[in-house]
Amino acid sequence: SPGAVVLRTEVFALIEYAPTTPTVYEVPTLIVPPSINKYYVLDLAPDRSIVEHLVAQGHRVFMISWRNPDEDEGHFDFDTYAGAILQARAAVSDIARQPAVNLMAACSGGILTAGVLAHLARSGGLGEAVSSLTLLVCALDNERAGTTSALARRELAAAAVAESARRGYVDGKALANVFAWLRPNDLVWGYVVNNYLMGKKPPAFDILYWNQDAVRLAAGLHRDFVRMALDNAMVEPGAMTVLDSPVDLGAVDVDVYAVAGLNDHIVPWENAYRGVRQFGSAPRFVLSTSGHIQALINPPGPESRSSYRVADTLPESTAEYLRDVPTTSGSWWTDHTRWLGERAGARKPARKTLGNARHKPQAQAPGSYVHAA
Repeated sequence: SPGAVVLRTEVFALIEYAPTTPTVYEVPTLIVPPSINKYYVLDLAPDRSIVEHLVAQGHRVFMISWRNPDEDEGHFDFDTYAGAILQARAAVSDIARQPAVNLMAACSGGILTAGVLAHLARSGGLGEAVSSLTLLVCALDNERAGTTSALARRELAAAAVAESARRGYVDGKALANVFAWLRPNDLVWGYVVNNYLMGKKPPAFDILYWNQDAVRLAAGLHRDFVRMALDNAMVEPGAMTVLDSPVDLGAVDVDVYAVAGLNDHIVPWENAYRGVRQFGSAPRFVLSTSGHIQALINPPGPESRSSYRVADTLPESTAEYLRDVPTTSGSWWTDHTRWLGERAGARKPARKTLGNARHKPQAQAPGSYVHAA
């Protein structure tokens, strides 16, 4: 999607997207992508882009593009990324001339953003800074974490943390291989059969390309994520701190829209469900009948075979949710843009220029960080 980099630091670049409608909502949306993948899965291709869809509905959209850390950035930890989110939020607020912004965060980016909101709640600035939170395939509760829990035994985790500390990062290709083997039918066996056994040329597949466009995980963030997962610290009040603030998700009282995938083997939907119920407000929970990435890349249209469940009042158990919440045909994107629009203020004429005097456009989107190998 067309846009411009309006802020660049050693940790991230901030992209502002050009409006495509005569008027836009006054409250902007800042998207926080995963910290262990490149952001463009959320702006993947024409008619398959969350950014394109939101902009077409009149939302003013900004995106963080994380730097691909190397050994010199091994010190980047949870607080580094949390501080970056706060810096990006402040820039978006300044450019849009709005005190609060809507936050939308995916996977590990959602974990970081939840920590930021807990920090803001502790400091008393949450209501002034954040209008709403959208969480995409994000597990805040790591109890019974499914397939990935096998990779996080304490002895193995200690060895992995020590190795990443020595190198300064976790190699991105190793992470990509782990995620691929969690979904062998989708990401491995079909290509073995067609390419190796039958000699067919592999078709162009944007999601597979993105999955192999690996990024590294900074040693500091790797350490903090492992400790958080082993102790399930995000949902235990006071068990971890973010920017010197004890984390208590129960103190985070903002409107939350959460999306999970019924067939997600990376973030089991039950974990996502339990996690969002920890917030101090009642979330709107959507269960898409898809996997991890397909739950995100879920555009509406006449050819869509998607469906989802959605509820504002969440039963105690996931079994009750499956039993009691009916399935709706179509894409959750339509439901979400309606929900987000109710939290985005009034419409006003779209500006013809991006950024402002303090945050001038530095380069065209997507910027340079996303190209770094």
